Amino acid sequence: MIATVQAVSDVQILDMEQIELREVNATLQRAPSTNYTQFEILNTRGSHAIAVGLDAEIEVIVKGSTGYYCAGMNQRATVHVTGSVGPGVAENMMSGTVIVDGDASQYAGATAHGGLLVIKGNASSRCGISMKGIDIVVHGNIGHMSAFMAQKGNLVVLGDAGDALGDSLYEARLFVRGSVKSLGADCIEKEMRAEHLDILADLLARAGADAKPQDFKRYGSARKLYHFNVDHADAY
Repeated sequence: MIATVQAVSDVQILDMEQIELREVNATLQRAPSTNYTQFEILNTRGSHAIAVGLDAEIEVIVKGSTGYYCAGMNQRATVHVTGSVGPGVAENMMSGTVIVDGDASQYAGATAHGGLLVIKGNASSRCGISMKGIDIVVHGNIGHMSAFMAQKGNLVVLGDAGDALGDSLYEARLFVRGSVKSLGADCIEKEMRAEHLDILADLLARAGADAKPQDFKRYGSARKLYHFNVDHADAY
């Protein structure tokens, strides 16, 4: 059975007790051809691939927790999850904003090219793996191998970072307020200049994070792995 409920506030309600996932996503993807710009998804029950492939300036509130790849491939949309998310939230996001009130599982923001991902809880391992321009702000801690092969963008962590942070890093900037268990190959602590404080202050404000830029340390690439060098063979 396919059914939708329209609220008086012109927010379209998509209840997953009545609507299949395929129709939920199709409805969101059709939004540019309708008069709706605001949606609420109810009774998610940990479903995978909710609100994927969006390409419109719409607002989607996901009431509850989700499974794999929530808000993947997002463009322009704002997706707000009131619970926690499974692996791969905002994977390959191009633009827009994704906000997670709870925790995120592995590889949050993987390969994403742009936009802002805010995780108000903790993020698991490989957060920001191969990020290519996204800004990620984690209010809690992140797990091991985060920002592995990160190429571009900013990863901000208000808590602590696990093992091998920034392993094989390219040009992404990593800002951590807490402790770092260990740095990965070719990742080093770098000077925090005025330009970096400005970038960080803007990201913290956009993410609603109550923190001072001066309390963070910056990490980046030592640039020794850009080209093969036999003297650094053990690091590859």
